[in-house]
Amino acid sequence: MRGRLFGELLANEGDVLQAQLAGALGQAQLQRRLVAVESQRGLFGEAVLCHAISIAKGCDANVGVPLTAMSATDPHDDLSAGRRGWRLLGETLREQRRGLAIGVAVGVVWAVAKISVPSLFRLGIDRGVERNGSLLFWTLLITAAGLVTGIFTAFRRWIAFRESRSTETTLRERLFTHLQGLHIGYHDVAQTGQLMSRASSDLGLVQAFVVMIPLTLSNVMQILGVVVILAFSQPMLALVALLPLPFVNLLARRFSNAIHPAVLAVQAEQAELANVVEESVSGIRVVKGFGAEGAQMAKLRKEADDIRAVSLGAAKIRSRFLPGIDLLPSLGLIAVLALGGHRVIDGRMTVGELVAFNSYLIMLIWPLRNIGMTIAFGQRAAAALIRVNEVLATEPAVADPPKPQRLPERSSSAFTGAVRFADVHFAYPNGTDVLLGFDLDVRPGESIAIVGATASGKSTVARLLLRFYDAQQGSVSLDGIDVRSLRLADLRKSVAVVFEDTLLFNDSVAANIAFADPNTPQDRIEEAARLAGAHDFILELPDGYDTVLGERGYSLSGGQRQRVAIARAIVADPRVLVLDDATSAVDPSKEHEIRAAMATVMRGRTTLVIAHRPATIALAERVALLDEGRVVAFGTHEELLRTSPRYADVLAAQERRETEMKAAN
Repeated sequence: MRGRLFGELLANEGDVLQAQLAGALGQAQLQRRLVAVESQRGLFGEAVLCHAISIAKGCDANVGVPLTAMSATDPHDDLSAGRRGWRLLGETLREQRRGLAIGVAVGVVWAVAKISVPSLFRLGIDRGVERNGSLLFWTLLITAAGLVTGIFTAFRRWIAFRESRSTETTLRERLFTHLQGLHIGYHDVAQTGQLMSRASSDLGLVQAFVVMIPLTLSNVMQILGVVVILAFSQPMLALVALLPLPFVNLLARRFSNAIHPAVLAVQAEQAELANVVEESVSGIRVVKGFGAEGAQMAKLRKEADDIRAVSLGAAKIRSRFLPGIDLLPSLGLIAVLALGGHRVIDGRMTVGELVAFNSYLIMLIWPLRNIGMTIAFGQRAAAALIRVNEVLATEPAVADPPKPQRLPERSSSAFTGAVRFADVHFAYPNGTDVLLGFDLDVRPGESIAIVGATASGKSTVARLLLRFYDAQQGSVSLDGIDVRSLRLADLRKSVAVVFEDTLLFNDSVAANIAFADPNTPQDRIEEAARLAGAHDFILELPDGYDTVLGERGYSLSGGQRQRVAIARAIVADPRVLVLDDATSAVDPSKEHEIRAAMATVMRGRTTLVIAHRPATIALAERVALLDEGRVVAFGTHEELLRTSPRYADVLAAQERRETEMKAAN
């Protein structure tokens, strides 16, 4: 079934490809970075969890273990990981101790009412039937006890599910918040499917276990009450009936030890399957563009087969242990029928006592079976808690300083947004040196274009300014304050980025433009759209500003998406604007429309223009040529064309690449 559904998705989705396959490839690579700046602003709700995880990818991993590695690790060999997982659950349950205490109290009333029914039956038979007593009296008492049992059964289940859902929600919100706070480097190596599995199916397993806690506690109270009654009423018969219980306990412990690694393997394989599906659906244009449906189907089939194999292994373990756990209490019941029957014939027991004794034994079977189920749920929850805690235990490499400073207030009389890179050295964890003594001073309100060859580190400059990563040496400052001394929220509200291929959410056009501030008035949204040159085409959409865009905004053209993105930057009103190759994915015939919008939003605002097309570079007042990790030439576009052969070479190389792409298409 999974394979057929997946095949239909590959066959039917994404038929409208980009005009250029290279453009589609660029989008697939960049979509993992697009939400990077927004994801740190704390503006996501649960509805965009998948977007926030699947797209927030960059190029570094300073702290944390890749989830691919974590999935391969066997936590059974690491007892401390299990303890940390249970400690996480304990901390969450402590916040709900009042609700759990009410559940236990309800369970006590339920257990007392339920235990009283067999005793009332005994008295009804012995006094109402054999001694010709009032049957109506005993019938009414039994009915009343049954009603109390039924009412409190409903109460205990409602409380159990309420508290379990509360636990699940608390952990999910905590996990989501932590994921948003983790550095971009963590998302570079963490598989989206693995993260989604922890946020959905793993927390579902925790919920299934928590719901059993108050139910099992009331069952345990029922077991204790029944055992006490049996021991006081018929000690010898009780000994025979309860003799199998130690063996049940032994089997349960062995089952617990055997099922834990099997359950963990199932959850790990399910996460791998989720990752294959997520990558194939989110990258459908690349899959279809290369005709790779068969290859992706083979990947899914392999993961599905792996899930089937490990699931069958877990099923074999259950089939070995669970029948014994179910059978042993029944053996005690058979022994009681044999021995108790003789005692009734001999006159040492009444018929009512035998009926009540057997009823109590039957009442033990389901609670004992329930304990076995709880153990199984507990093992699954233990594996899930380990996986969830692996994420929560990861410390972000980039965090707020202990004593943050504040940026100077903005005023209409003076520009703000001075940016300075001083002797900045930066290398990604793979050892590749990107910046080697990078220096750049940008005056408030000034626009500077950063130009360089492919992989020269242009986009890295923007990432360091936003503190997606921290420089290993040197400093980056905004308005005279080192960015490492600022709160991340303050910094990222002061710097906005328009990426090459901007992500738009599956929401209305107005909501996408007002993303930085959902409370933005409609007139401000429309004003920003006019400045970005987007107002006219938005009015032509079916519902105007209320038109809901498709996933990632693919219902719009590339130029339209860019103009909406520029409008979003205008609404954000940052001190510093970064245009990261904002026109490279746009058809050159439409580029002039984007440039006009860019010129509008740049006016009077500090702007870094990362570009390679001469017309876009010309928007900036000055140009910094980046080569071998440092600025090697600085001046206006015309000056560098006259004085820097390397600058001319970079532009010529880019022009050749664009010509080759056109010819290939």
